[in-house]
Amino acid sequence: MHLDSKKLLTDSDNSSSVVERFNSNSVKRVFTRASFSLALLALVFPASATETTKSSGPAKTFQHLIEIGQASWYGHQFQGRKTATGETYDMNLMTCAHRSLPLGSWVKVTNLKNRKTVMVRVNDRGPALDSRIVDLSYAAAQAVGLKGIGKVRLDTMHAGDPELTNALLAQVRMPLLIPGILGRY
Repeated sequence: MHLDSKKLLTDSDNSSSVVERFNSNSVKRVFTRASFSLALLALVFPASATETTKSSGPAKTFQHLIEIGQASWYGHQFQGRKTATGETYDMNLMTCAHRSLPLGSWVKVTNLKNRKTVMVRVNDRGPALDSRIVDLSYAAAQAVGLKGIGKVRLDTMHAGDPELTNALLAQVRMPLLIPGILGRY
Protein backbone atom coordinates (compact mmCIF):
# COMPACT_ATOMS: atom_id res chain seq x y z
CA MET A 1 0.00 0.00 0.00
CA HIS A 2 1.40 3.36 -0.99
CA LEU A 3 1.31 6.01 1.74
CA ASP A 4 1.61 9.68 1.02
CA SER A 5 2.86 12.33 3.41
CA LYS A 6 -0.52 13.86 4.36
CA LYS A 7 -1.27 13.66 8.07
CA LEU A 8 -4.92 13.16 8.76
CA LEU A 9 -4.83 12.32 12.46
CA THR A 10 -2.19 13.26 14.97
CA ASP A 11 -1.93 13.09 18.72
CA SER A 12 -2.02 16.49 20.45
CA ASP A 13 1.39 15.86 21.94
CA ASN A 14 3.88 15.91 19.03
CA SER A 15 6.74 14.20 20.90
CA SER A 16 5.17 10.77 20.65
CA SER A 17 2.70 11.45 17.87
CA VAL A 18 0.65 8.70 16.39
CA VAL A 19 0.29 9.51 12.73
CA GLU A 20 -2.08 7.75 10.45
CA ARG A 21 -1.40 8.16 6.80
CA PHE A 22 -3.86 7.31 4.11
CA ASN A 23 -3.59 6.81 0.41
CA SER A 24 -5.19 9.88 -1.18
CA ASN A 25 -7.22 7.65 -3.56
CA SER A 26 -8.79 5.74 -0.67
CA VAL A 27 -9.72 9.04 1.03
CA LYS A 28 -11.37 10.22 -2.19
CA ARG A 29 -13.31 6.94 -2.43
CA VAL A 30 -14.55 7.33 1.16
CA PHE A 31 -15.68 10.91 0.55
CA THR A 32 -17.29 9.98 -2.76
CA ARG A 33 -19.21 7.12 -1.11
CA ALA A 34 -20.28 9.41 1.73
CA SER A 35 -21.46 12.08 -0.72
CA PHE A 36 -23.38 9.50 -2.72
CA SER A 37 -24.99 8.13 0.45
CA LEU A 38 -26.04 11.59 1.58
CA ALA A 39 -27.48 12.39 -1.84
CA LEU A 40 -29.39 9.10 -1.83
CA LEU A 41 -30.78 9.82 1.64
CA ALA A 42 -31.89 13.29 0.50
CA LEU A 43 -33.76 11.71 -2.41
CA VAL A 44 -35.38 8.99 -0.32
CA PHE A 45 -36.22 11.25 2.61
CA PRO A 46 -36.70 14.74 1.13
CA ALA A 47 -38.67 16.01 4.14
CA SER A 48 -35.85 15.27 6.56
CA ALA A 49 -33.41 17.11 4.31
CA THR A 50 -35.58 20.22 4.26
CA GLU A 51 -36.50 20.13 7.94
CA THR A 52 -32.95 20.97 8.95
CA THR A 53 -33.35 24.53 7.73
CA LYS A 54 -35.47 26.63 10.02
CA SER A 55 -37.56 29.48 8.68
CA SER A 56 -37.60 32.79 10.47
CA GLY A 57 -41.27 33.44 9.66
CA PRO A 58 -44.34 32.02 11.34
CA ALA A 59 -45.32 28.43 10.55
CA LYS A 60 -48.01 28.10 7.89
CA THR A 61 -51.16 26.48 9.20
CA PHE A 62 -53.68 24.68 7.04
CA GLN A 63 -57.06 26.36 6.92
CA HIS A 64 -59.98 24.12 5.95
CA LEU A 65 -62.29 26.04 3.62
CA ILE A 66 -65.80 25.05 2.56
CA GLU A 67 -67.57 26.61 -0.41
CA ILE A 68 -71.03 25.80 -1.79
CA GLY A 69 -72.24 26.93 -5.18
CA GLN A 70 -72.73 26.13 -8.84
CA ALA A 71 -70.19 24.06 -10.76
CA SER A 72 -69.76 23.50 -14.46
CA TRP A 73 -67.25 21.56 -16.52
CA TYR A 74 -64.99 22.22 -19.45
CA GLY A 75 -63.57 19.76 -21.93
CA HIS A 76 -63.03 19.54 -25.68
CA GLN A 77 -62.68 23.25 -26.40
CA PHE A 78 -59.73 23.53 -23.96
CA GLN A 79 -58.09 20.16 -24.57
CA GLY A 80 -54.34 20.58 -25.15
CA ARG A 81 -54.21 24.26 -24.13
CA LYS A 82 -51.95 25.55 -21.37
CA THR A 83 -53.41 25.92 -17.88
CA ALA A 84 -52.46 28.53 -15.29
CA THR A 85 -49.85 26.11 -13.89
CA GLY A 86 -48.23 25.85 -17.31
CA GLU A 87 -49.19 22.22 -17.82
CA THR A 88 -51.25 21.04 -20.77
CA TYR A 89 -54.97 20.69 -20.01
CA ASP A 90 -56.22 17.12 -20.19
CA MET A 91 -59.97 16.76 -19.82
CA ASN A 92 -59.48 13.13 -18.73
CA LEU A 93 -57.58 14.04 -15.54
CA MET A 94 -59.13 14.91 -12.17
CA THR A 95 -58.49 18.66 -12.17
CA CYS A 96 -60.41 21.91 -11.78
CA ALA A 97 -60.25 25.65 -12.26
CA HIS A 98 -60.84 27.92 -9.25
CA ARG A 99 -60.50 31.69 -8.85
CA SER A 100 -58.56 31.91 -5.59
CA LEU A 101 -57.43 28.55 -4.21
CA PRO A 102 -53.67 28.01 -4.51
CA LEU A 103 -52.61 26.27 -7.70
CA GLY A 104 -51.66 22.69 -6.94
CA SER A 105 -53.98 22.40 -3.93
CA TRP A 106 -56.44 19.53 -3.54
CA VAL A 107 -60.20 19.91 -3.25
CA LYS A 108 -62.92 17.40 -2.43
CA VAL A 109 -65.91 18.07 -4.67
CA THR A 110 -69.29 16.73 -3.56
CA ASN A 111 -72.31 16.80 -5.87
CA LEU A 112 -75.09 17.84 -3.47
CA LYS A 113 -77.77 16.18 -5.61
CA ASN A 114 -76.39 12.62 -5.46
CA ARG A 115 -73.63 12.89 -2.76
CA LYS A 116 -70.92 11.54 -5.11
CA THR A 117 -67.45 12.89 -4.34
CA VAL A 118 -64.14 13.19 -6.15
CA MET A 119 -60.73 14.65 -5.29
CA VAL A 120 -59.39 17.15 -7.82
CA ARG A 121 -56.25 19.25 -8.10
CA VAL A 122 -56.49 22.97 -8.84
CA ASN A 123 -54.42 23.57 -11.98
CA ASP A 124 -56.21 26.48 -13.66
CA ARG A 125 -58.01 29.76 -12.99
CA GLY A 126 -61.71 30.25 -13.56
CA PRO A 127 -64.61 29.84 -13.98
CA ALA A 128 -65.39 32.68 -16.34
CA LEU A 129 -68.94 33.20 -15.07
CA ASP A 130 -69.41 34.88 -11.68
CA SER A 131 -72.39 32.64 -10.85
CA ARG A 132 -70.12 29.56 -10.65
CA ILE A 133 -67.52 28.64 -8.04
CA VAL A 134 -65.58 25.95 -9.92
CA ASP A 135 -65.05 24.51 -13.38
CA LEU A 136 -64.37 20.77 -13.29
CA SER A 137 -62.54 18.78 -15.92
CA TYR A 138 -64.75 16.49 -17.98
CA ALA A 139 -63.50 13.41 -16.05
CA ALA A 140 -64.18 15.01 -12.66
CA ALA A 141 -67.67 16.08 -13.75
CA GLN A 142 -68.42 12.55 -14.94
CA ALA A 143 -67.14 11.09 -11.65
CA VAL A 144 -69.63 13.14 -9.59
CA GLY A 145 -72.46 12.73 -12.09
CA LEU A 146 -72.52 16.34 -13.25
CA LYS A 147 -74.14 16.55 -16.70
CA GLY A 148 -74.15 20.33 -17.12
CA ILE A 149 -74.40 22.70 -14.18
CA GLY A 150 -74.97 21.50 -10.64
CA LYS A 151 -74.73 22.49 -6.99
CA VAL A 152 -71.54 21.27 -5.31
CA ARG A 153 -69.66 21.58 -2.07
CA LEU A 154 -65.91 22.20 -2.14
CA ASP A 155 -63.72 21.16 0.81
CA THR A 156 -60.03 22.02 0.74
CA MET A 157 -57.82 19.09 1.66
CA HIS A 158 -54.46 19.11 3.41
CA ALA A 159 -51.73 17.28 1.44
CA GLY A 160 -51.04 14.90 4.36
CA ASP A 161 -54.69 14.10 5.04
CA PRO A 162 -55.31 10.33 5.13
CA GLU A 163 -58.77 10.86 3.59
CA LEU A 164 -57.13 12.48 0.57
CA THR A 165 -54.60 9.65 0.24
CA ASN A 166 -57.29 6.95 0.46
CA ALA A 167 -59.56 8.75 -2.00
CA LEU A 168 -56.76 9.23 -4.53
CA LEU A 169 -55.83 5.56 -4.29
CA ALA A 170 -59.48 4.59 -4.79
CA GLN A 171 -59.79 6.91 -7.79
CA VAL A 172 -56.95 5.20 -9.62
CA ARG A 173 -58.42 1.84 -8.61
CA MET A 174 -55.14 0.36 -7.45
CA PRO A 175 -55.57 -3.30 -6.47
CA LEU A 176 -54.68 -4.29 -2.95
CA LEU A 177 -52.01 -6.97 -3.05
CA ILE A 178 -52.77 -9.64 -0.48
CA PRO A 179 -50.21 -12.46 -0.10
CA GLY A 180 -51.68 -15.86 -0.97
CA ILE A 181 -54.72 -14.52 -2.82
CA LEU A 182 -53.16 -12.97 -5.92
CA GLY A 183 -50.12 -15.19 -5.95
CA ARG A 184 -46.63 -13.74 -6.12
CA TYR A 185 -46.17 -10.01 -6.49
